Amino acid sequence: MQKTAVLVKPDGLQRGLIGEIISRFERKGLKLVGLKMVSMTDAMLSEWYVEHRDKSFFGELKEFMGSMPIVAMAWEGVDAIPVVRKLVGTTLGREAEAGSIRGDFGMSQQLNLIHASSNQADAKREIDIVFNVDELFVYSGAMECVVYAEEERVG
Repeated sequence: MQKTAVLVKPDGLQRGLIGEIISRFERKGLKLVGLKMVSMTDAMLSEWYVEHRDKSFFGELKEFMGSMPIVAMAWEGVDAIPVVRKLVGTTLGREAEAGSIRGDFGMSQQLNLIHASSNQADAKREIDIVFNVDELFVYSGAMECVVYAEEERVG
């Protein structure tokens, strides 16, 4: 099973969308293995957004993301990274596909509600930034046998 990181950004928190977002991932069949509210420090944000450090919007991005707590999640499932990214939708909310989180609730590129890991390396790095090892849980989900075929669960 693959793990991925998700952040509900300050605008998603302010708009009261945390429950809706969690519900969409759960209904898809993903398993929540880590969840907490975090005040991201400047150091955490610099590490999280390392790929943007030379861009003009980097300071503004860090200021926004550090303006209030975010909700950090780790999700697990078969192909969790691409599945979550499809559920989240494209970065520009007003162009995101209807039915996606950003497509249903977003209009902006900067205030786009949610972050999802792009690939396995980013997912590991991002999960390690916000979660300690003892904050990630291993358990058998009751629905796994009806979400995945047996060969998908063990493969």
